[in-house]
Amino acid sequence: MNISTQAVRDYLLDLQARIVAAIEAEDGQPFVTDAWQREPGGKLEGEGLSRLLEGGALIERGGCSFSQVKGRALPPSATQHRPELAGAPFEAMGVSLVFHPRNPFVPTVHMNVRMLAALPAGGAPVSWFGGGMDLTPYYGFEDDAAHFHRVNRDALAPFGSELYPRFKRWCDAYFFLKHRDEPRGIGGVFFDDFAELGFERSFAMLRAVGDAFLPAYLPILQRRKAMPCGAREREFQTYRRGRYVEFNLVYDRGTLFGLQSGGRTESILMSMPPVVTWRYDWRPEPGTPEARLYSDFLRPRDWADWTPT
Repeated sequence: MNISTQAVRDYLLDLQARIVAAIEAEDGQPFVTDAWQREPGGKLEGEGLSRLLEGGALIERGGCSFSQVKGRALPPSATQHRPELAGAPFEAMGVSLVFHPRNPFVPTVHMNVRMLAALPAGGAPVSWFGGGMDLTPYYGFEDDAAHFHRVNRDALAPFGSELYPRFKRWCDAYFFLKHRDEPRGIGGVFFDDFAELGFERSFAMLRAVGDAFLPAYLPILQRRKAMPCGAREREFQTYRRGRYVEFNLVYDRGTLFGLQSGGRTESILMSMPPVVTWRYDWRPEPGTPEARLYSDFLRPRDWADWTPT
């Protein structure tokens, strides 16, 4: 392992530890730790550290996982934009998290930061970064959406003023359920196959995104966690969680990469919510808070520029 790769690993493990500690402090329940290892000789070799919280006071189900694996050949999900690397041996590492809150007024959140290096035969290693974070509310609050996007904008600003709008558009396009013609949530930032700033500067940008997660999400969790809710809100929450499942199993590149490359199924599917419902061709009644999610939030908006009216 070279020095740069070790630095990425050290950062990712530290990021995972900081996020888990902060969520444990809010929730009051400790995460379960599951360390795993893939021995050499199989489709994948490597190790990981899965941290899982189930049945917490605030987080109904959440996971924050680190993994570092090596494989014989990049799967199709990793080379769709780099066909020249198809079949090359690879090394991948990252931290991925999803927190599904208990209170329907607290949004689900996803974050992922990762590095992937391809090792083509007879060629120099090719490395790139990917990741981002996005927010999936069940009930919309403009100040929450604006805060989340502004933290992301400010984190990316030192690396170029064009990155936040570019990554925001990418996020809006990526987290979109084509079969429903519907966004998954209110977006955030997303990037992949990113190496245009050079290794060190691209890695610095990745750290800025990872470090922005707690400032972006914790204030929202703290603001909404004690809001009173009942059966109506819970029913809508479990219904909307179905969209999360649909996206992860049909479109998500990280899920597809993990399953196609022979990754550890429990860790890959740790992002699934614990309780989900589907209803046939259901629509919220006009004028309700549930309808407002669709009309006011599930469409691209310049959230970072929002101001109260």
